[in-house]
Amino acid sequence: MSTSTTIGSLAQGIDIIDVVAKSDEPLKFTDIQEATGISKSNLYKYLNTLTQLGLLYRDQKRGYFSLGYKFLEYGTVAMQNTDFIGRLTPYFKEISKMTNMSTLLATWVNDTPVITNIWNTNYGLNIGAQVGTKLPLNSATGKMFAAYANSFEVLNWIEREQQTIVGFDVAAFQKELKQIRAQQVVLAYEPLVKHVSSVSFPVFNFQKELVCVFAVVGFSEDVPDDVQDEHIQRLCAMSREMSAIFGYIEEEA
Repeated sequence: MSTSTTIGSLAQGIDIIDVVAKSDEPLKFTDIQEATGISKSNLYKYLNTLTQLGLLYRDQKRGYFSLGYKFLEYGTVAMQNTDFIGRLTPYFKEISKMTNMSTLLATWVNDTPVITNIWNTNYGLNIGAQVGTKLPLNSATGKMFAAYANSFEVLNWIEREQQTIVGFDVAAFQKELKQIRAQQVVLAYEPLVKHVSSVSFPVFNFQKELVCVFAVVGFSEDVPDDVQDEHIQRLCAMSREMSAIFGYIEEEA
């Protein structure tokens, strides 16, 4: 879509790349035309230009198009420059200041979610954890990782953790995970320390995979217990902003 602040031809070029990138196999000229709706004459020019720039590759024998070598270069550079903690730190500092609570960041390390960073504003609160602490399944952060489990490692961790919880109700837990995926937020009393609660939020990448999970931790009486609370909704919005940094696009309801 062309507006006074965008370049329509560039947007169409990106649309073509996007169509090719999302395909599981190389595409014919007619496939791309059907998907984009661009006229044959214009599409020919776009494809010729994108191919010459190395952004697309054209199989000379069959004439099919796939992503070009330039994206390998761009991807390598992007991976080298991806300091996600550095990118997200300003958000976490703002969250701690806004809530006057501790904010922790957890990532998946080897076979379990682990706290990798903590931002404290409420120094009088012992959250029962420190950098390097492994988080249990029934913590707010643990539940978030379980809700978006997408590997055998995570599934194996869930199974191990279930065996350590007395009276664990698998059916009820699966129902809770479904709700978490719908709301993208978890509220929980923390199992590590009494009278402490937390709220966790996901950060996704462009493949809709978890990059990390962050949680706001405080005394139970200070932590909102309703996902519709204005502070929770503000944090949900910030979570989406963080995900957008990594290319995540939220699906329309």
